[in-house]
Amino acid sequence: MFFARLAPHLRRGRAGERRAAAYLKAQGLVIVTNNFRSRYGEIDFIARDGAELVFVEVRSREAGAQVSAAASINAAKRERIRKTAQVYLQQHYRTPPACRFDAVCIDGADITWLRAAF
Repeated sequence: MFFARLAPHLRRGRAGERRAAAYLKAQGLVIVTNNFRSRYGEIDFIARDGAELVFVEVRSREAGAQVSAAASINAAKRERIRKTAQVYLQQHYRTPPACRFDAVCIDGADITWLRAAF
């Protein structure tokens, strides 16, 4: 049976998401869903942090990359995430809970959780 090999950047992205999920769970978040897609884009994780719903963007960069993982989340990406979050809330809630947008940034071996990143 033939299985297509993932491109290196996609493998790195999936590995980063697995690492981010483990990190967030260790911090007490409960992941509700992952890779939620709408016509506007994708949200890597939607999680619960107590009563708060958290939309999480995961960014991974190799050590020594010219642009850090955090710096790679530009205004256009933030807007796509916001619009996708609105779709999720409309589909799942009559009255939306308190929400925030976090980022988990992985630069080489370093992992940083930016709460309320945008």
